Amino acid sequence: MLQRKITAVVPIKLNNERVPGKNTKILGGRPMISYILQALLDCNCCDEIYVYCSQESIIPYLPDGVKFKKRPENLDLPTANFTQIFEQVLVDLPSDIYVYAHATAPFLKADTIRECIQAVADGPYDSSFTATKIQDFLWMNGKPLNFDACNLPRSQDLEPIYRETSGIWVLEKEVFTSYRRRIGKNPCIVEVPFKESIDINTPEDFQLAEIMQNY
Repeated sequence: MLQRKITAVVPIKLNNERVPGKNTKILGGRPMISYILQALLDCNCCDEIYVYCSQESIIPYLPDGVKFKKRPENLDLPTANFTQIFEQVLVDLPSDIYVYAHATAPFLKADTIRECIQAVADGPYDSSFTATKIQDFLWMNGKPLNFDACNLPRSQDLEPIYRETSGIWVLEKEVFTSYRRRIGKNPCIVEVPFKESIDINTPEDFQLAEIMQNY
């Protein structure tokens, strides 16, 4: 079997609306972006690791072993979504397997990243992602979602529901070209604990991250 190229991509926008400058904001004495980049380096599974940003001012934050790739400025617009960004990634950074990771998940561990990558590179899966398990009494549109209200089970016997975190997605190139999405038809769900699931999008999220960092 031919060795498939594995490329990690960390998309970075410096003009964040809700938490200005959050990707380079200091957390625990380090710029927040340094956490995910070091975890990607430590997992030792990627052929190349790129920070994908429209501004070269991010370069001084990159450790040895991480490359910079300039992306179009229109991808910084508030309306830009994953599909638009990833379409350009395929053009700018050709690869067989992509590791799409966010700097806003600073507590994601190298072992978790390695598990996600190996599930796709060495296993039977076409994609993988991190998630937290919700095993509680859930409702949707006024109706029970995962239980029979007339025959209540024990909470530990409830059908679990998984919530994607914003940590990492690993996908074969064909997943996106075939389905136009980041998760394929045969994904591996890698469950993570609460700390690794933290995603920083608001000032309150950042305060929580500071508490967890100092805990």
